[in-house]
Amino acid sequence: MILPKFRRPAFKIIHSRLQEKRKFIQVLLGPRQVGKTTLIRQFLEGNKTPQHYASADEPSLRDTTWIEAQWEIGRLRIKDAGKNGAIFILDEAHKITNWSEVVKRLWDEDTAAGRDLKVVLLGSSPLLIQKGLTESLAGRFELIRVTHWSFVEMKDAFGWNLDQYLYFGGYPGCAELASDEERWRRYIQDSLVETALSRDIFLQKRVDNPALMRQLFRLGCDYSGQILSYQKMIGQLQGKGHTVTLAHYLELLSGIGMVAGLQKYSGSRLRQRGSSPKLLVLNTALMTSGANQTYPSARENGDVWGRLVESAAGAHLFNGLAGTGTEVLYWREGNREVDFVMKSYDRIIALEVTSSRRKDSMPGMALFAKEFHPARKLLVGGQGIPLEEFLSKPADFWLKR
Repeated sequence: MILPKFRRPAFKIIHSRLQEKRKFIQVLLGPRQVGKTTLIRQFLEGNKTPQHYASADEPSLRDTTWIEAQWEIGRLRIKDAGKNGAIFILDEAHKITNWSEVVKRLWDEDTAAGRDLKVVLLGSSPLLIQKGLTESLAGRFELIRVTHWSFVEMKDAFGWNLDQYLYFGGYPGCAELASDEERWRRYIQDSLVETALSRDIFLQKRVDNPALMRQLFRLGCDYSGQILSYQKMIGQLQGKGHTVTLAHYLELLSGIGMVAGLQKYSGSRLRQRGSSPKLLVLNTALMTSGANQTYPSARENGDVWGRLVESAAGAHLFNGLAGTGTEVLYWREGNREVDFVMKSYDRIIALEVTSSRRKDSMPGMALFAKEFHPARKLLVGGQGIPLEEFLSKPADFWLKR
């Protein structure tokens, strides 16, 4: 996989944190196929600090004794290290039963002994890694979020234009398959979607109705960018379910970087949590790979393309602001709507997205501004900020200005 060095925010964070004195375990967390292992390998190639990389993703049987043996190799590297200490990378550790308990014990031993061994954990199952972190490693780790690739990253690495990015999304591992759309579709659905659902959710969390979860995922893709009540979702789904189940399933899908359910901004968290969600895919490839549209036909269909534009803009905000404390919400009152609302403490930014060349009025924005007084009101597309410019800036750029 090609990785545009120094374009990935995570690369800079890794570089900065591993130059510091040993403080916390660094954990690279993100969806499948976004380049976490490639990222760390390229970092190690350009770093002269003594290091050891170990992966539990090999065919032979692994257990906690294997983790201990690899950790000891990392400790040996300290003897060759200078003031910057040594680096130990543990990849796919979550595949080993009780991995977090042994990591906690070894980390605490090094802390007590004053060993400067800097530890980085990464893996392909976000939910399982998070479970181990919260159960055993609380207070001992920092997250480095590695999200879906942005438009700028796909453009730099593969030369994609805006339309290609909107349709084919931000999965770098299959970018070269885009010239054969049917092959690309099969790869996304078989190697990404099914693997993520089966391994990252069904094997790690209790899901009483896997068929309902799959239907909900497809519904999220088909209705991305639309507000849908849980009751309407139940009416669309063939399996039995209730609102609490669907809300829980949406949280799981969001946790592995697939589909999120944005909540309504109301100024009251109680009302916000009880709102109908706005469905949003976190990578537009998830929409298009399972749809009955080809790239040329989607480009000619204004409604389909408009949903891709809004979904790409929303995913850019959601992915870019993950873990920052800023919420991405929506607002609607009657038939008046604001596509996205960014809320950071008491500061709010309202944002409308359009794929049309003209948008003469924004009644939803006007009503929202009158009631909530946002710090900024933004229009993306049409006569507002060009979509390409919006997607080329970091998500927090629009919040800070």
